[in-house]
Amino acid sequence: MNEATVMSDNKPMQPVKKKSVRYRNERRFVFTFLTPVLLLFGVFAFLPIAWSLVLSVFQYNPMSDHARYVGAANYMRILTDGVALKSLWITCKFVVITVIANLVITLAIAMAIQRVRVRWLKNLFRTVFFLPTIAPLAGTAIVWSTMFSYQNGLFNMVLGKLHLAPVQWLSDPHYALFSVILMTLWADIGYNIVLFMAGLDSIPEMYYEAAILDGANHWYLFRHVTLPLLSRSTLFVTITTVISYFQAFPQFQIMTKGEPFNETRVLALHIYDQAFSNSNMGYASALATLFLVIILLVTLLQLKWGRTQWEY
Repeated sequence: MNEATVMSDNKPMQPVKKKSVRYRNERRFVFTFLTPVLLLFGVFAFLPIAWSLVLSVFQYNPMSDHARYVGAANYMRILTDGVALKSLWITCKFVVITVIANLVITLAIAMAIQRVRVRWLKNLFRTVFFLPTIAPLAGTAIVWSTMFSYQNGLFNMVLGKLHLAPVQWLSDPHYALFSVILMTLWADIGYNIVLFMAGLDSIPEMYYEAAILDGANHWYLFRHVTLPLLSRSTLFVTITTVISYFQAFPQFQIMTKGEPFNETRVLALHIYDQAFSNSNMGYASALATLFLVIILLVTLLQLKWGRTQWEY
């Protein structure tokens, strides 16, 4: 009885031991392969952020050997810097307009491509719309600057054929920002089209079939079936797009340089000019810190709102 009892008592211990060994091996595997990635991320992400926080409380010029501690003076200066406040407003305006336009356009195109039943044709459309995202954004901005040229640009040539007056696309305050928005949308919609198509593919057809049997029309299907079941994809696309557009820089630097009259001066461009054109690294670091806080708060608000409104 004692031997049987020992054997019966030992039987449950065998799987536990195997499970613990497997768990240790999995942990060792995860740490082995994630540690280099985390180290690289720390060196190229967290370390620059920490260094920027340190510089933000100093008056620092890269050409000087000394940095003077100024405390919160750089942050107080932001409140009196009209250009910085205007660049923040231009950035928010750019993000709101471009994100809304991006989501509407990409979702409409993704749903249109989704209706194509021929597989090779669907893949062709997906590839065509994704191709602009492969090109470097700086090169795309140069091409679009040529197309927006007042003298011999493509858009003014089209207006001339229609017997309309040419437009100063990049020099007129009324058109400059929207010209950059148009270029940004063309260069960036491919990502979200692919993401939305992946989300649409994950929606089971049985929900549409059940709604159609109940007499649902196209708007009802979109409003009460597609949007709720696409909520997770929409939340992810919205957050990544907002973060990306808040950091928009190359197109503004190449196409307008913030002109005319600072109507296209986004905060990222203002930070760049303060740091490298004016050699005012301390003030630029304070602006960058404020920019980081704004992006973080917007992202957290999106996550909170998305979880409460879009969960199904």
